[in-house]
Amino acid sequence: MSQVSVRFFAAAREAFGTRERSASGETLAEVVAALGEGAGLEAETVLSRSSFLVNSVAATDHDQPLADGDTVDVLPPFAGG
Repeated sequence: MSQVSVRFFAAAREAFGTRERSASGETLAEVVAALGEGAGLEAETVLSRSSFLVNSVAATDHDQPLADGDTVDVLPPFAGG
């Protein structure tokens, strides 16, 4: 099981109550599922609407394998200009 660093931004930071935490999983999907376990409804909702970066690259495939030390960014939808 790979150990990764997860960084939360904007509404994800608020929902999870932290800027960063570690998680484990072999794929992005497994890490997202692990983050949702035991999380509140707000956190689960944020995860379901978020996009993800793996090592600063947009993750389009949630079955993408992860390696120890990878960084996953959780980016909820936001508006701005």
